[in-house]
Amino acid sequence: MTNKKSNRERITWILYELDEAKEHLESLIKELSENEVISDEEFRIYMGHIYAHLNRAWNSRNQEKGISDENWEIMSKFPSDLEPVG
Repeated sequence: MTNKKSNRERITWILYELDEAKEHLESLIKELSENEVISDEEFRIYMGHIYAHLNRAWNSRNQEKGISDENWEIMSKFPSDLEPVG
């Protein structure tokens, strides 16, 4: 990882992905709080979208620039070098 001074573009990209994950997570929380029912499919889509943003934030942490079209799918997958904690 780096700091803003040494690579502003990298940090900006990571912050973008984290903000997007946060927005989708907040939407899911609102949906679950306000509605009596959410389908498994709808829940799956929300969670998949949230994970994709988090995965891209982690997987692209050492990229000099944003993610290219060629490696978008790879960067969206759950990282192989990150173990869930807790």
